[in-house]
Amino acid sequence: MTMRRLIGVMSVALSLAACAPVLNREFLKEGAREFDPRHLLETPEVFKDKLFVFGGVIVETRLVEQGSRIEALFVPVDRYGHLRDTSRYQGRFYAILPAARGMLDPMIYKRGREISVAATFVEVRKGRIDEMEVLYPVFEIRQVYLWEEYRAYPYYYWSAPYYYYPHYYPYVYDPWWRPYPGYGWPPPPW
Repeated sequence: MTMRRLIGVMSVALSLAACAPVLNREFLKEGAREFDPRHLLETPEVFKDKLFVFGGVIVETRLVEQGSRIEALFVPVDRYGHLRDTSRYQGRFYAILPAARGMLDPMIYKRGREISVAATFVEVRKGRIDEMEVLYPVFEIRQVYLWEEYRAYPYYYWSAPYYYYPHYYPYVYDPWWRPYPGYGWPPPPW
């Protein structure tokens, strides 16, 4: 296989992997993705037991009597379940995984992690953010996808001052990239 063909095959494979859905296709087809969370708070009886697909940024995960409860910020998702814009939060929600179906470990599902969720709407519940009482839409998780954790690697750079033409010490910078004898050292004074 030639190098050009190999690169072509790899690009197609990566493109297809980038478009792969992260949640079950049935949930993505059935669930409502385009919705305003405020409508859930205003008329909860209309949306009870309906399937929704959305994303979130985890605020806190707790193990409670019902099971595992995630408190997160709403983030819209695209048709594949990928988060669209994590800077556009649309309120908060609770997502509960019943204890009979497993546990979401708070050390893994920790603050700042991103999730995509397929869940049914259950109710509206009162909660608190600091001193303020707020209403949370509560969902029962049918499927949850935990996105890979973003790792910020340290950015190493050379912190020594750079000296530009005609100052050549300690490094040579020449906008025309002319070679100098003893590159990296000042040219002779003549």
